[in-house]
Amino acid sequence: MPPEPMKDTYNAAKVGLLVIVTFAASVAIYRFVDEGSRGDKGYKTYAIFDDVQGLVVKSRVVIAGIPVGTIEKITLKGDRARVDLSIQGDVKLYANASVGQRSASLLGETLLVIKPGGPPAPQLKNGDQIAADTTPAGTDDVIKTVGEIAESVKKVTSQLERSFGTNQAGQQMSSSLKNLSEAIEAINRTIKANEESVSNTVHNVENITAGAGPRIESILAHIEQVTKDINVVVHNNVEGVSSGLGRVDSTVASIERAAKDLESVMKDVRQVTERTARGEGTVGRLTQDETLINEVEGVVSSISDITEPIGRLQTFVRLRSEYNFLANSFKNYVGLYIQPREDYYYRFELVNDPRGSTSFTQRQVRRSPPRDGEPEFYQENITETRNEFRFTLQIAKRIHFATFRFGILESTGGLGLDLHFLDDHLQVNSDAFAIGESKYARVRVALAYEILQRLWIVGGVDDLINDSRDFFMGGQLHFNDEDLKSILPFVPSTPT
Repeated sequence: MPPEPMKDTYNAAKVGLLVIVTFAASVAIYRFVDEGSRGDKGYKTYAIFDDVQGLVVKSRVVIAGIPVGTIEKITLKGDRARVDLSIQGDVKLYANASVGQRSASLLGETLLVIKPGGPPAPQLKNGDQIAADTTPAGTDDVIKTVGEIAESVKKVTSQLERSFGTNQAGQQMSSSLKNLSEAIEAINRTIKANEESVSNTVHNVENITAGAGPRIESILAHIEQVTKDINVVVHNNVEGVSSGLGRVDSTVASIERAAKDLESVMKDVRQVTERTARGEGTVGRLTQDETLINEVEGVVSSISDITEPIGRLQTFVRLRSEYNFLANSFKNYVGLYIQPREDYYYRFELVNDPRGSTSFTQRQVRRSPPRDGEPEFYQENITETRNEFRFTLQIAKRIHFATFRFGILESTGGLGLDLHFLDDHLQVNSDAFAIGESKYARVRVALAYEILQRLWIVGGVDDLINDSRDFFMGGQLHFNDEDLKSILPFVPSTPT
């Protein structure tokens, strides 16, 4: 058995170890809860309230009763309160969303309830503001309302006490209740004695009202409308009605003449319909001859086949300009794209290229007199490049994220490949053309990115394989049918 001092030391050590373990566990649980509440994977938003009484940091933020975030901090902004919220990353809020305060219980707990909104409004991003609902009633307002209700209840009880608080009033109430009970018993006896008759009468009345009620309502509505119309017509045409009565005879005579003319026209119509029924005339043959009907249907179908692709046709216009760093010159493009379907299009393009036309010539040069050991004639190769317009005419076919092009590229045969990424906002373009003008084919690789709607930035390298390679940077505008429709009304017309 250990001595007494050592036993005390042993117990003290156990207590100290227990305190340390408890403190470490508390710190770990707090960090876990705190990290979970912060929602580092979420995003931030904020709202401005007139009064945030009852709200505290870490209060819940819910949608349809489900927690989706917490209050990160509450600060003063002028004479109003700014509440910063931490929202879970998988919860989408839109620009038409709103947030309001709600009491979670009678103990005073207050939380924030979000209505997330939805498309076509844009989605809120990190740091955006969310609209705040009208500030709900605070505790003081609730207490005031309860006080007003209590005062009203007090007045009602006082009135009841004055009415029924005396012996005389009690006796009167008792007598009234007794009379009411006797009257109810008499009515009950009468109903039992005539229960069958009353039931039949009620049944008949229900049948009559069910059948005639809607009709009577409709008739009354029509009568009311007709009387209103007659009143308006008579009021606005008092003189016209008086003079019109004198023209009734002539009007009747005109109606008789019109009836005779109509009878003559109906005879003609009857003759035409009889001829049509017998298959006479163009219309008759069209309705009777199956061969002619089939030919007409075929023509209509052919016209539909021709016009349907035209209806789906889309047109794009592209304007592009590049600066070549080594050549210190600009290269410009004007392109027209005709797209009958989503997966292929035709490309027409006019190109102003400083290296537009290159010619190769050879000539014999005579030395006079030649140097010692050198021939009298030698051959000189001349390469000449001129700034000229070139054209492009290609057919393109898209398969998934890749578009393959072939045809004439800058006035020479060529092939192309376009790779599309990021929902077609990023493109990698590669071309191979001008075979035979240099040692190798002219290869151009470009990267294009849409920085704004319809506006692209372009950069890359031209003539990659040969010694005359050059680097370029530029931009392009890309318009579709809808853009052209909105632009054309603002183009000034030439006065005639």
